[in-house]
Amino acid sequence: MADFRIRPLGDRVVVKPVEREEKTKGGIFLPDTASKERPMEGTVLAVGEGRRDDNGKLIAMSVKAGDKVLFAKYSGTEFKIDDVEYLILSEKDILGIVQE
Repeated sequence: MADFRIRPLGDRVVVKPVEREEKTKGGIFLPDTASKERPMEGTVLAVGEGRRDDNGKLIAMSVKAGDKVLFAKYSGTEFKIDDVEYLILSEKDILGIVQE
């Protein structure tokens, strides 16, 4: 994960959202035309250096590459590299780290 091509600035992180489910837990396959909600879970691929407080002191990030996180539903900006979807968002939009 350290070789990811995007280095986010400040308190931003790059997240790869989990794949959208194509089948329900009961085994029913969902067609492409079914409305699928945007996932709210993903894996952190890259993190910025952190944000600075009013005195210029660097405040370290709470997440690191490899963390599985939950984030706000409509937060961040989506982008694609080589047909793979990613999301870049501020650390404040991360709701929590999933403990496994």
